Amino acid sequence: MPSLFETDIRKLKGVGEKRAALFAKLGAPTVGDLLRLYPRDYQDWSEVTPISEAGIDEVCVVRGEVASPPTEQRIRGGKLMHRCTVTDGVSDMKLTFFNNRYIPSLLKEGEAYLFRGRIGASGRTASMVSPEFAPADRSAEIVPIYPATQGLTSRSVAQAVRSAMALLPDTLEDPLPGEIREQYKLCYLGYALENVHFPKTMEDLEIARRRLVFEEFLVLQLGLMEIKSGSRQENLHPIPGGFPEEFTRLLPFKLTGAQQRAVTEGVKDMSGPSTMNRLVQGDVGSGKTAVAAALCWPVIKAGQQAALMAPTEILAAQHYKSLSGLLEPAGVRCGLLTGGAGAEHKRVREGIRSGEIELAIGTHALISEKVEFHELGLVITDEQHRFGVKQRMALAQKGASPHMLVMSATPIPRTLALMAYGDLDVSVLDELPPGRQEIATYLIGPDKRGRAFGYVRKFLDEGRQGYLVCPLIEGDESGMMSLEEYLPRVREAFPGVEVAALHGRMKPAEKEQVMAGFAKGDTRLLVATTVVEVGMDVPNAAIMLIENAERYGLSQLHQLRGRIGRGKFQSACILISAARNPESVERLKVFKSTNDGFAIADADLKLRGPGDFFGQRQHGLPQLKIASMSMDMELLKEAQKCARRIYRSGALEGREHMLLRGEIRRLFEKTGGGRVAL
Repeated sequence: MPSLFETDIRKLKGVGEKRAALFAKLGAPTVGDLLRLYPRDYQDWSEVTPISEAGIDEVCVVRGEVASPPTEQRIRGGKLMHRCTVTDGVSDMKLTFFNNRYIPSLLKEGEAYLFRGRIGASGRTASMVSPEFAPADRSAEIVPIYPATQGLTSRSVAQAVRSAMALLPDTLEDPLPGEIREQYKLCYLGYALENVHFPKTMEDLEIARRRLVFEEFLVLQLGLMEIKSGSRQENLHPIPGGFPEEFTRLLPFKLTGAQQRAVTEGVKDMSGPSTMNRLVQGDVGSGKTAVAAALCWPVIKAGQQAALMAPTEILAAQHYKSLSGLLEPAGVRCGLLTGGAGAEHKRVREGIRSGEIELAIGTHALISEKVEFHELGLVITDEQHRFGVKQRMALAQKGASPHMLVMSATPIPRTLALMAYGDLDVSVLDELPPGRQEIATYLIGPDKRGRAFGYVRKFLDEGRQGYLVCPLIEGDESGMMSLEEYLPRVREAFPGVEVAALHGRMKPAEKEQVMAGFAKGDTRLLVATTVVEVGMDVPNAAIMLIENAERYGLSQLHQLRGRIGRGKFQSACILISAARNPESVERLKVFKSTNDGFAIADADLKLRGPGDFFGQRQHGLPQLKIASMSMDMELLKEAQKCARRIYRSGALEGREHMLLRGEIRRLFEKTGGGRVAL
């Protein structure tokens, strides 16, 4: 459909300037984009259930004749309520409608209608509250529900899609060659589009959806392979092979077996014919920083520079403190570069440019235009899921094909790692250093906060320190706990205890001062927002209380909990939540039941999907329109196999895949994740 992707949506009947702007807001500025704007849900009116067989709490379509005219009643708050009874000749059902003054004129006594809604019970009689309804003679159909925006309803989108479908040629060119469709039992594109938008049966919809999901995964995989093929380049910065024993003598501890294995794999990469591209994945506290330092050592000893980019100033400062403390006594010159200006900022930039600074540690400031490296041999990005592919590549472009190490303290489910980091070799740190404790986790309601404070007091009396985490800095209409209102409450509950606050709006110097006070033990309780999620390493901290715990994703809760249990003391984490939403409750129960970051990550992916998993789509992956990472796992695996076969054979460059290349271009041009050169 290449030409339809160049056809302005205003070509459709009834779509003028104003409505075109609304379609653009939904991501459909062209006719082709509209055809790929899939329904988010469907209403199935095709199967009518007798009232007597309709199960409580099920969504059903029933046929009923209005037995008596709707009665009108005013209820509390001046709201309008209408009630009536309908019958299918065997059983009755009671209907209730709120604030719809047209009900008496829409539902006529003695006439039959189809009613669709959730079945409840009024005594022994079935009931529905505010069901949708239509004349009984309407054609049985499956109604698509589209994403909508103010001024553009789902019905309006459906009308436009019907107009767009009429523009499709009789013989539609399919991006998936016949051979692939036959091998994977996929339908033709024309059938898929017709039946994903306006299916006759749920079986037709499933056939259409399967084809479109497979295509989306295939296009995504091939695009990622194309972007990442450029990262496998000739090794311009070879280092001598062998494990860096000299470095390990600097450490005050012994590396775990998993750390030694990761370092050995990294050194082997950097001494080989191609640049290193490695992901070091490990749970909270598994020792990724030590692995990074071990790989910096041979690079710097070979006369090159290394750069470590962290997502926050707190984490960058933490890395600088630990790495400079370890390496500078051995003669390695380190520099810290974060946001801001001034003489110190200029001095560090000059040191990086001249090569005097051999290990540059910083935030996004490292990728600013003013920063130049003398000879950059190794790029490390920490907490990689917080950076886009673009940012990672921007730092790499500061040198001539440097080695790349990606670190993630958020364990990434294997399926997602394959999607996002398909080009990277993976080292998994699956051992925790000796002394790391299992953290006891409790889930309670707000009514037990007083008892929880008493439990926190027990830890303080034993000489430990703790974190109290709030979701907000200032109060708002959400009713969630804010640091502003929580701080005085904590000070009142813990008289004589040194309490400090830490949040993202504080100036860097203020944050540093608060963190230093907590690290030294002067501050016993730190009341904070999620700014403590990374960068705080205080072995004496053994208790954490998280307010409005339902507000966070599983992986974020795991990161927060990882701030405690870092020393030799038994630690505990208390979640306070009034959540009743089944999904939120399920998430918190999963978190309470395990300390295993990989199990938590798998659950997080199933519950929230890849976009939310990474947070605000900063991961560089294009948005999936129809595929679901959790529901379509088997199709994902099949599409990955197909993509690898096409890519390795070089067939993607052939004429038979010309339309597939066009789909790849379109998908990746709409994301900041990178541009595909096809």
